[in-house]
Amino acid sequence: MTLNQQIEKRILILDGAMGTMIQKHTLEEEDYRGERFRDFHTSLKGNNDLLVLTQPTIIKNIHRAYLEAGADLIETNTFNANSISMIDYDMVDLVDELNIVAVRLAREACDEYTTKTPHQPRFVVGSLGPTNKTASLSPQVNDPGYRDVDFDTLAAVYYQQAKVMLETGVDALLVETIFDTLNAKAAFFGIQQAIDDTGIQVPLMASGTITDKSGRTLSGQTTEAFLISLEHIDLLSIGLNCALGATDLIPYLEILAEHAPFYISAYPNAGLPNAFGGYDETAEMMRDYVRPFLEKKLVNILGGCCGTTPDHIRLMAELAKAYQPRKITTPCL
Repeated sequence: MTLNQQIEKRILILDGAMGTMIQKHTLEEEDYRGERFRDFHTSLKGNNDLLVLTQPTIIKNIHRAYLEAGADLIETNTFNANSISMIDYDMVDLVDELNIVAVRLAREACDEYTTKTPHQPRFVVGSLGPTNKTASLSPQVNDPGYRDVDFDTLAAVYYQQAKVMLETGVDALLVETIFDTLNAKAAFFGIQQAIDDTGIQVPLMASGTITDKSGRTLSGQTTEAFLISLEHIDLLSIGLNCALGATDLIPYLEILAEHAPFYISAYPNAGLPNAFGGYDETAEMMRDYVRPFLEKKLVNILGGCCGTTPDHIRLMAELAKAYQPRKITTPCL
């Protein structure tokens, strides 16, 4: 049964935070390096995407933990596996391999659980992060017209990542944590080129991030503007993730649910970070905070971002079983 068929029937559960689970392993520099990169010339600690090569068992077991908790959708460990973000580690030449191996690890885990629960098929979602560049804003306060990346460069970066993912076997592609919609436009332009060149069509998903309680993205867009900017793309879903906790996301999800001609996704953080950068919302607290998403029929896909664990996902999955998904009934703005 396809992803499109499943999302029509019930609320689908996306997995939780990859970084949070990696942090629980308290990995050191030598763990990131592994044997293959033992003598590499730059520091590699913190390059979580590299772990698909140096610690594949850890990554696959994290996927399994979320699948065991009830997740339908598993994101690949590729948030920064692109040729812009990998410049920081001088590993641009590894981008293709990182994405190939990451998709395969997620595929193996999903297929394992689909075999166990054929009534609940599991799907691999290729994660494409925002990169660490912005096409809309200048990084130089004294030169507001300056840009250190352009549309064509971003499109080419996303084309490379998407093409590898499509050829390796993802079930969907997710452009996530969108803080600059111009970046996202470039991403979907590159993705469409990859689809055209490979002949492989998969559902496309977009998820933006509201950076604070102003209700705007980092590049200054309101939720309505974010939606309008992407309405020309044939999306399976549009939604919000990261930055805010569940309670703070409600008014912005209501805007999307009222106007979007797509399915709606939401995967908030486990609250706001504390003074130490950690997240304090327990699984029980977060379950109660996302309940209004379901009672108001705002979402079709529910999951967790920073600070969430399989415990959070398990309780959300159990809760979602009692509710019907949002129906697409309204045109876009």
